[in-house]
Amino acid sequence: MQDAAYVRDAFARIADRYVLTNHVLSCGADIWWRKVVTARIRRWKPARLLDVASGTGDLALEIQDQCPDCEVIASDFCAEMLAHAASRGVARTMVADALQLPFPDGKFDVVTVAFGLRNMADYPAALREMGRVIKPGGHLLILDFSLPGGILRPFYRFYLHHVLPRMAGWLTGQRDAYEYLGGSIEAFPSGTAMMELLENCGFVETSATPLTGGVVSIYQASRPAS
Repeated sequence: MQDAAYVRDAFARIADRYVLTNHVLSCGADIWWRKVVTARIRRWKPARLLDVASGTGDLALEIQDQCPDCEVIASDFCAEMLAHAASRGVARTMVADALQLPFPDGKFDVVTVAFGLRNMADYPAALREMGRVIKPGGHLLILDFSLPGGILRPFYRFYLHHVLPRMAGWLTGQRDAYEYLGGSIEAFPSGTAMMELLENCGFVETSATPLTGGVVSIYQASRPAS
């Protein structure tokens, strides 16, 4: 779990180059990951969706495009990141802390969080707060990094701890903002550990789907219908 002040400052400093850096570091795979997420959301046909820790709005923009009948609100506690989201076309943005969302209970059909939960100061508190604003029977969808298994694991860990910070530093001029990334991914619960955390926070129908050999995973859960 992360120091909130450090995370906010780090993202504010890299906001201008954040989108390009993500595309380069993932070799463009982040675009496909968001399309996979949005395809699931489209099947639910939500009327109202909250994208928590939306950053520069990549996922919110994809959902807006693919779900035109859905009201999408992008929230983040870093105003500099949200300014980019708004300039790129996200219709509704709101500066808000994920641990204290300024919405009434049960307001949204779906809540999403892409590469954001891992950066929060308290995972269980954030998950419970997201669950609070989801309608009974509504859905939570998390997209975040995980560690691949098998032969890919040692190569990925070398990239994560040694190559990625150097590349990110060159692209953004803020290498220190990425130094913590590897450790945060190592410590972040994944697979069955994430499903257990979701269930402990009151969610049901949990599932985990690894993508790209387990480099990232989609976690899906629902708020109980009653």
